[in-house]
Amino acid sequence: MTMVASLLAMGTSAFAQQSPMPGKGGDKYVAYDERNGNESIVYFTRSLGPDGLVKAYEQVCGNIKGNVGVKLHTGEQNGPNIIPREWVRALLQKDLPEAKIVETNTYYEGDRYTTEQHRKTLEVNGWTFCPVDILDEEDTLTLPVYGGKWFGKMSVGSHLANYNSLVVLTHFKGHTQGGFGGSNKNIGIGCADGRVGKAWIHTSPGQDNQWDISKEEQMERMTESTKSVIDYFGKNIAYVNVMRNMSVSCDCEGVNAAPVVTPDVGILSSTDILALDQACVDLVYAMTEAEHHDLVERIETRHGLRQLSYMKELGMGNNRYVLIDLDNGGKRITAAEAVKGLKPFVQE
Repeated sequence: MTMVASLLAMGTSAFAQQSPMPGKGGDKYVAYDERNGNESIVYFTRSLGPDGLVKAYEQVCGNIKGNVGVKLHTGEQNGPNIIPREWVRALLQKDLPEAKIVETNTYYEGDRYTTEQHRKTLEVNGWTFCPVDILDEEDTLTLPVYGGKWFGKMSVGSHLANYNSLVVLTHFKGHTQGGFGGSNKNIGIGCADGRVGKAWIHTSPGQDNQWDISKEEQMERMTESTKSVIDYFGKNIAYVNVMRNMSVSCDCEGVNAAPVVTPDVGILSSTDILALDQACVDLVYAMTEAEHHDLVERIETRHGLRQLSYMKELGMGNNRYVLIDLDNGGKRITAAEAVKGLKPFVQE
């Protein structure tokens, strides 16, 4: 019996509790002065381009060594909003010449459902300048979920074990189910394998609806998946979020993504996944009503803020941070200062 078949046969043995209940409040934004705990460092640059990406990454790369995977959403065919490949190529050439981009196949049928389809899509989208490792091309493996209530383990692509370090390079945007897609979504969904792990996250056993899990439960399951991966890599992981072309739709919607109306902001990086995703959300909320209306509505209607509160509950990082302005001598700034004077979005 293959490992995938064995995992499917496990049924509920992968789950941590018999009758867990999701938390609440995923539609309620918590202001900075209402949070408590320590502060992590988050770096910020307004420079949207290869130089800005390199600058942001180089602040957080101290523990990236050995065989390095770069977790990137490479997108559906001709998707307009993914991180430009020229930026990624510049980063890899300068700082990560031996690294591989890592991806997994999708749970939905589309341009990346099978490895063969996925390889074709990578070619169409121009991800041909370095190796791309489809982590679940051959098999799966399970990683423990410490402290989870939905899972005791998570199924990921088996090739993940080939890497010593992980660079999580994320296009921050809205998301049809998650409310927003930051580093948490990039790992939690993006490292789970396409047939087993993603099914555990999205679908209740025995349901005909492939996407029956939503709101707070969806956020918690995705976050537990992320925790399995970041616990595996320990200190050898770094996060970079690119706040550009922020449609309310995920990059998995490709050319069908909703038009972008939210202004571009910049690039943020950290070694704390919660601090980074929280900072990006804070920057969105710090925009004017006209600038952030659509994205805030998407986040709150999907109860996406539960991603942040659950990461805090699981001890995955701090929701308070020092925001360092790389464009102005490394001074500390607020979210409001970071988004002051944004220009209306213009499609390139």
